[in-house]
Amino acid sequence: MKLQVKEFFDKATWTLTYVAFDELSKDAIIIDPVWDYDPGSSKLSTESADLVLSFVKEKNLKVHYILETHAHADHVSGSQILKQKLLGAKVGIGAHITDVQKVFKEVFNLNPNFATDGSQFDLLLNEKETLKAGLIEIKTIFTPGHTPACSSYLIGDVLFTGDSLFMPDYGTGRCDFPAGSADELYTSVHEKLYKLPDTTRVFVGHDYMPNGRGVEFESTIGESKIKNIQLKAETPREEFVNFRKNRDKTLAAPRLLLPSVQINIDAGALPTPDDNGTRYLKIPVR
Repeated sequence: MKLQVKEFFDKATWTLTYVAFDELSKDAIIIDPVWDYDPGSSKLSTESADLVLSFVKEKNLKVHYILETHAHADHVSGSQILKQKLLGAKVGIGAHITDVQKVFKEVFNLNPNFATDGSQFDLLLNEKETLKAGLIEIKTIFTPGHTPACSSYLIGDVLFTGDSLFMPDYGTGRCDFPAGSADELYTSVHEKLYKLPDTTRVFVGHDYMPNGRGVEFESTIGESKIKNIQLKAETPREEFVNFRKNRDKTLAAPRLLLPSVQINIDAGALPTPDDNGTRYLKIPVR
């Protein structure tokens, strides 16, 4: 099997969605899909999801799983939209999503019946277990730091890092969300991802196109170990942690933070309609 990877870049949220597939068997998975959300009008649209579905149909792919690298804070997950269209596809996420659910249940004062056991997802992935999608074998690597529930997915020599590790000229994910940890992110990248072979292909979860360059989404572990501007293989832990903490203090909250997290910890499902038939998100006032 030779894994093929097709990327979809959502400029509105700087998000990269991937379809990873085997050309011969047609087995496929989708990673980090987007459900387009306009906060001004509070309207959802399926433009991004439709592009993914069109590609799947064009290639006649059998999508086994829709995987989330974490509960995203910058875009609404399109997992449920895709699941409705791709019969048999299951939605999966790292098992530590339960930690994030517990944190944000309190932040948003969600309904007491809101489950924090991850049961909203079809499957919770554990480290060192192999998930099979036909001929595709996926290994989950827990990479906490950006959030406690971040996971990276390794398929042969292809690694999907979500928000843990970005392109070498941008660095790593921020760590200032509730229960985030720069120290844990250092361990995740330095002691786990950087232990993989240098030739491992890295596909990142976002690209912010620094210095005006075009969008880029693929590098290698070896390249990042040498060139990553925030965390090289030789970077001391204390230096990275101090840098990350100081930088994160200067960053504004993601534009879609409040709506995204509420939906994404619920596996991409919208809130239950009120008695007037309308669904409402909760926005805390500070």
